[in-house]
Amino acid sequence: MKFGIFYEHQLPKPWTDGAEQRLFDEALDQVELADQLGIDYAWEVEHHFLEEYSHSSAPEVFLAAASQRTQQIRLGHGIMLMPNGYNHPARAAERIATLDLVSHGRVEFGTGESASRSELEGFDIDPALRREQWRENVEQITNMLAMDPYPGYEGKHWSMPPRNVVPKPVQRPHPPLWVACSNRDTIHLAAQLGIGALTFTFVDYDEAKHWVDDYYDTFKNECVPIGHAVNPNIALVTGFSVHPDEQEALDRGIDGLRFFQFALGHFYRSGAHKPGRTDIWRQYEANRDQIIAGDVTGNITASRGAIGTPDQVRNHLRRFAEIGVDQTVFIQQGGNNRHEHITDSLRLFADEVMPEFHAEEAERQRAKAEELAPYIEAAFARKQYMRPLTDDEIVPFEAYGNTVAEESPAPAVSGD
Repeated sequence: MKFGIFYEHQLPKPWTDGAEQRLFDEALDQVELADQLGIDYAWEVEHHFLEEYSHSSAPEVFLAAASQRTQQIRLGHGIMLMPNGYNHPARAAERIATLDLVSHGRVEFGTGESASRSELEGFDIDPALRREQWRENVEQITNMLAMDPYPGYEGKHWSMPPRNVVPKPVQRPHPPLWVACSNRDTIHLAAQLGIGALTFTFVDYDEAKHWVDDYYDTFKNECVPIGHAVNPNIALVTGFSVHPDEQEALDRGIDGLRFFQFALGHFYRSGAHKPGRTDIWRQYEANRDQIIAGDVTGNITASRGAIGTPDQVRNHLRRFAEIGVDQTVFIQQGGNNRHEHITDSLRLFADEVMPEFHAEEAERQRAKAEELAPYIEAAFARKQYMRPLTDDEIVPFEAYGNTVAEESPAPAVSGD
């Protein structure tokens, strides 16, 4: 099994001067430490207007900064929002390729539809169109990254003439693709399209086994790749806090995880939000006793995740590894979790838990590649590729010259 760390950049109120600066500085320090410790992935979300829950609206900037402070850790968009109003496909392709270059080929291209009213209406996006825009755009972005030139596109939601989208990524034909999944239907779709499944729902072992089995059965039998490469992987997001004393691990990590879940529900399920005025942390505090009463923290559970002693966390992760989970992603920065507690947990995990899983990884990957090879070959035999243009079909275009400047109105002069 591989391991990742995950960032929403949560910042509960009340906000003090310099709080956002400190939040980002500490997150970069944590990613740098994780790289030194041998953690495999750092995942960064894209969200807009979700105050307190997520202050991560420009993940490509954070990941680029992280790339210059790290050497090995994979840098994942977890995820980039794909509806047109957020990211034009050509701009998304350019940013992914650029990040892959500055990181020397360490990008993971996670994608998603978006689901919050705050974001969709904030960017004037029709929620009914988000799935079809995601699917259309992901496919065309992979074509832009892989083809020279991109043949152009006349689609339902956007069009573009032939252009060579540059730069091209280090990883050819393109970085590994992922999609955010919150239910079995989306996991099923990910497998059908040959995309890694980033699961953001807290599930128990039995449910996780159903998800993993369904994903790989579907991949083997139904996959038609949306991209030019497949990424058969399933990752589970879970809580994280490790300490030799179980109660201390809980004291350091469980409140942050509960706030993470509470704020998620506020924006996506049942909250009423007044921009700039609603105080989610205060609401959480008012409901904390009720939340605690309904939570199960006596044992390692789906709601608790990898919060406990090294032995408890090891046993928890071992069960997920036996089920066939490829990666566990840790929510260590949630609510008011403290930076020094996060770094302590990362060090203890890397010292006492991670090595045995990493020792098994090369053989696991070899056996997996051997098992899936014939299914991947069959999947690509089913794919219909975008036809590249012949040299004669690439129509040259002439520069505007001075025409645009001559036809533009003269700028107004102050005082006229």
